[in-house]
Amino acid sequence: MKTDKLLLIITLHFLFGSAVIASKDLPNILVVMGDDISYSSFGAYGCEYIQTPNFDKIAEQGVLFTNAYANNPKCAPARACFLTGRYTWQLEEAANHWPIMPPKWKFYPELLEKAGYQIGYTGKGWGPGQYYGEHNPAGWYYNDAKCKPPYNGIDNTDYVKNFEIFLDENKEQKPFCFWLGIKEAHRKFEKDSYKKAGKDLSKLTVQKSLPDNDVIRGDLADYGLEVEYYDTQLGKSIELLKQKGLLDNTIIIVTADQGMAFPHIKGQVYDEACKVLFAVYWKDNIKGGRIITDFIQFPDVAPTIMELAGLKPHAQMTGKSFVNILLSKKTGRVDKERSYTLLGKERHDIGRVEGKLINLGYPARAIRTDEYLYIKNYKPERWPVGNPEYGYKNMDDGPSKEYILSLGEDSKYHKLSFGKRQAEELYDMSEDPDCVINLAYKPEYEAIKKQLEEVMTEKLSAQGDPRVLGKGDIFDDYPHGKGDMLREFYGEKYYDMHKKFADKYGNEVITIPLPENYKVKQQ
Repeated sequence: MKTDKLLLIITLHFLFGSAVIASKDLPNILVVMGDDISYSSFGAYGCEYIQTPNFDKIAEQGVLFTNAYANNPKCAPARACFLTGRYTWQLEEAANHWPIMPPKWKFYPELLEKAGYQIGYTGKGWGPGQYYGEHNPAGWYYNDAKCKPPYNGIDNTDYVKNFEIFLDENKEQKPFCFWLGIKEAHRKFEKDSYKKAGKDLSKLTVQKSLPDNDVIRGDLADYGLEVEYYDTQLGKSIELLKQKGLLDNTIIIVTADQGMAFPHIKGQVYDEACKVLFAVYWKDNIKGGRIITDFIQFPDVAPTIMELAGLKPHAQMTGKSFVNILLSKKTGRVDKERSYTLLGKERHDIGRVEGKLINLGYPARAIRTDEYLYIKNYKPERWPVGNPEYGYKNMDDGPSKEYILSLGEDSKYHKLSFGKRQAEELYDMSEDPDCVINLAYKPEYEAIKKQLEEVMTEKLSAQGDPRVLGKGDIFDDYPHGKGDMLREFYGEKYYDMHKKFADKYGNEVITIPLPENYKVKQQ
């Protein structure tokens, strides 16, 4: 199918509905979603230490995006944006980590299923959290096949075999939409696994936000092996599509939900946490060999997939399709309006208290342009990575975290990773991509800061963000998806968040708890 035929299919679908085109003409869709993997870990983005030949080939033969962003840098909210096509501040409970997913949201896989697609996923779909419905928002669960991974930190899910089982079950040869949810490179990593692989630490690059020593380098090297495993699974899935004669008409979207699980990165509104690897391949339909600098974000993916499948994006989807970029033959900045992106976070992991209130978030909003990253921290009096007495729970445990904590509170690395932050942050991204020098309070940057803040506030207000409209405390009040976890963690400080929410908001905002007898697959 050539590009002009694709344009015709999309046009006919929009004019007359999905019944116009035979299902055999519809594209298959494969989403390869990694977990806690930085874009900077791939050869296509300049990494020389970690070997990622399969992603690099997809980037070379397809379209590589250099300004793709997760709207909220944590697993559950990032994936919610991806699946719903909504900005994180528009997702109510699902803006938080470990939420109860509101049943009213629609997900592109279920919409495609209703239009005749076969849908499924393996590994990690949407989560962690709880949801309504018969299956995970990412699709029906395929996870029976297991394997023996090369290192202890790697999950034993046989992602590609489960994908093959899914394909073999598609007896009617429907167009398919499959989510290959690779759990790597989520911690824990097998410590010193890099030694087994014979990796040379001297060739590794360390971010300026981290100390440069063998502890950090070893941790980064162990992480790198998991990235290479992710890349291997990508390569095997492509080979499977070739073997079954399905590659030519399969759109492959390769990405990850957020940056690597290292201090100052994962869960923070800094560039390496929010910027994600992102490449799209579709043989003969999308002109390959292009590098695109347009800013795209996870809320844009669902409407893009809907449009590629010849369907109108659902009315709930507020992201903007980038099909026009995929079908363009241009390189660089295709759509001049895509010159920035908006980012944010609310409540992530447990471990933040304030007076009698438990399980609070660290609300922030940000705007990223080609030149700058501006961040507004709405509660700078709080600990950004969680309270010290609870172990800074918004950062995964591991050698790097342990080492930085051992340096003490006076260390610049401890302050960067775990210390309190100023109300505003501004970074020159060409000079300081690791976001370690805050320019927000330098007089010469006052005008730039003010301009960025005004644009950000205007756009967020137009999108109905409760935080900028003065109603943001509701994100702290939304119940957590696992009350038993809170009860055990907070002990005598614990209280029932569902009851407190109902007492405070009544029928103004309704959060429906899952029925007690409803079985939910936890991610």
